[in-house]
Amino acid sequence: MNIDDLIAIDIHTHAEEPCCGHRDDGYHEFQAGMAKYFKNPAGADGMLPSVQDTAAYYRERKIGAVIFPVDAERETGFRRYSNEEVAEIAAENSDILIPFASIDPAKGKMGAREARRLVRDYGVRGFKFHPTFQGFYPNDRSAYAIYEAIAEEGALALFHTGQTGVGSGMRGGMGMRLKYSNPMYLDDVAVDFPDMPIILAHPSFPWQEEALSVAQHKPNVYIDLSGWSPKYFPPILVRYANSLLKHKMLFGSDWPAITPDRWLADFENSEFRDEVRPLILKENAKRLLNL
Repeated sequence: MNIDDLIAIDIHTHAEEPCCGHRDDGYHEFQAGMAKYFKNPAGADGMLPSVQDTAAYYRERKIGAVIFPVDAERETGFRRYSNEEVAEIAAENSDILIPFASIDPAKGKMGAREARRLVRDYGVRGFKFHPTFQGFYPNDRSAYAIYEAIAEEGALALFHTGQTGVGSGMRGGMGMRLKYSNPMYLDDVAVDFPDMPIILAHPSFPWQEEALSVAQHKPNVYIDLSGWSPKYFPPILVRYANSLLKHKMLFGSDWPAITPDRWLADFENSEFRDEVRPLILKENAKRLLNL
């Protein structure tokens, strides 16, 4: 990866399609709900972009991309996309893709063993957690086995925070409980794992001020700006990005739900200061990922 040639680094893209051929029962309806929530046709009528498709898309735009699946098998019954397969395809496209992985923390010591193997043998740089999708409180001690492995291997931890499009508008919200994704639970994780970089994903509605507080107070906590168009960012988030947290804000799109084309177009017309824009788009991620 030639960092100097990239115009940006997208810290938040998804590998969505199941690894084992057909979609599981209910997966089409789940993706259709996501497409409606994000006002994006992707996933509503056909298969979503493959990891190879994603690499080609980002290469054409000269944008680096962190990519990951989400392991929510226990809560949803949907088979996860193989971490190994995502990492292998990322390695084939290492000029543009940076592999993260996902492991349900309920897998305990087995999950911790998998995390170590993925870092050592597959070059995985970080791990994505989705407390609502995976059904756990981030500060539950049962999750600490996998955090210990991640911290000891020098990898990052990225957590969904705030409301989610997962299950939005579906009966009972598809069983998804928003309470798990309050960013204040990650304050405990930041205290107990002070050397593990933690990324709070998304503007954390309705807990935006909690997220800003944790990121300001804990040196190892960052915020990615994915999942929302910048034109909808709350003013306090932009204010902190322009000042106290300018070195802790990261560009993320939430591909394929939100495309970088859409995000960057709205970012161009937002209230971010000129000197802050390069930090958000690339420099902060370059430093955090040690690229």
